[in-house]
Amino acid sequence: MTKISNAAAIDKKDYPNGNKKKDSFAIEEFCADRQDFLTKILTDFEDHLTEKAGHFLGYHVNLDLNHLMDLSPLLRFHINNVGDPFNDSSFSMHSKKFEVSVLDWFGQLWEIEKDECWGYVTNGGTEGNFQGLLLGRELLADGMLYTSRESHYSVFKAARMFRMDCIIIRTLTTGEIDCNDLREKLCLNKDKPAIINLNIGTTFKGGVDNLDLVIKTLEECGFSNDRFYIHCDAALSGLISPFLEQGPMFSFKKPIGSVSVSGHKLLGSSMPCGVVMTRKRYITTISKNIEYLNTLDNTISGSRNGLSSIFMWYSLNVKGRLGLQQDVKKCLMNAQYLRDRLKDAGISSMLNEMNFVVVFERPPNHEFIKYWNLSCEGNMTHVIAMPHVTVKMLEDFVNDFVQERNIWYQCGQIQPPCLAKEIGTSNCCCSIHGKGGLQNGN
Repeated sequence: MTKISNAAAIDKKDYPNGNKKKDSFAIEEFCADRQDFLTKILTDFEDHLTEKAGHFLGYHVNLDLNHLMDLSPLLRFHINNVGDPFNDSSFSMHSKKFEVSVLDWFGQLWEIEKDECWGYVTNGGTEGNFQGLLLGRELLADGMLYTSRESHYSVFKAARMFRMDCIIIRTLTTGEIDCNDLREKLCLNKDKPAIINLNIGTTFKGGVDNLDLVIKTLEECGFSNDRFYIHCDAALSGLISPFLEQGPMFSFKKPIGSVSVSGHKLLGSSMPCGVVMTRKRYITTISKNIEYLNTLDNTISGSRNGLSSIFMWYSLNVKGRLGLQQDVKKCLMNAQYLRDRLKDAGISSMLNEMNFVVVFERPPNHEFIKYWNLSCEGNMTHVIAMPHVTVKMLEDFVNDFVQERNIWYQCGQIQPPCLAKEIGTSNCCCSIHGKGGLQNGN
């Protein structure tokens, strides 16, 4: 049965019977006994996070971060990588040498020559998407943005911020962009250049858009290389794809303009971070010299967290390509294990090939969703088999889910949802398309 978190008492201890007694997190003047009080609050919060991490399944975050404790002495310093990472600055408290090393590593991974490569360490995937799509708009000022309906919300936010005409493309049940619909809409707008947001792993289903097919579709619709720009949102799969046996799903050897990836996902970081990469010749369109900093301004953010570059640099050194490859292999196996366990239990589920994201029916109980930190969309939820997720965690989750599910649906007044439309008839186990049965806990 789902347990209510003991550490979650940190959320409620100051509110007995729903009445606010005192807010422990209120900021007060420091006094003699204040330090002990602050230490107690932080210790309780650490316990709270530790407990939550034991059943954190629904989001694209790697919580296996113990090695980063080695970097704690650097918290004594303000480290700011303001401006272009390849240009020094009169602000000397920066870590740009670490940042450039991280960029060189990703440049090799994504197959772009060092003298052609430009990028920076971002605050996360959203900033990477903003930077990539801004470059596309600056290079093709009258271009139209094409993106699938299952793209990350940041893409639609970027369209609003940059005043871009946005054409939404249908998707297949896998979450992959429907190139037939893309073709139709490209042909309706042949007079304007195309800025394409390509998903190398959609947020909810992990669907991967077919880069080669998208390029072929553009060419067949009459768009030459100078009339389209492709940004690849590879938030999670940017560090998965290169380590797959069949090879990477994208590369700068193909006519793409930019790529963004999140550093706090597969690699893992104590803070949101990521990398955006593009071709050096494109960045001149937005570069501007800032005299008082003695550097170029060409990033979405001005001041940038210099610790992020060090965290990523350290993790890449500790892990190496071999370690990341092993993580990918383990995560793929765990995702397949979960998919098979759910199917054996008669639960509608789907796992895209070479992916960590297992999609299945949404539990009807809010406390269950909250306990397991699940992310939901419509009738669906998902578990992402990140490196911190163990087989034991997945076993406990499935056993808990099956046991609770028998209780939720035992009266027959409500039935498990049909997911045929969302994940395909072959993956749906509802009473119409599959077993639709309820099973014992083991």
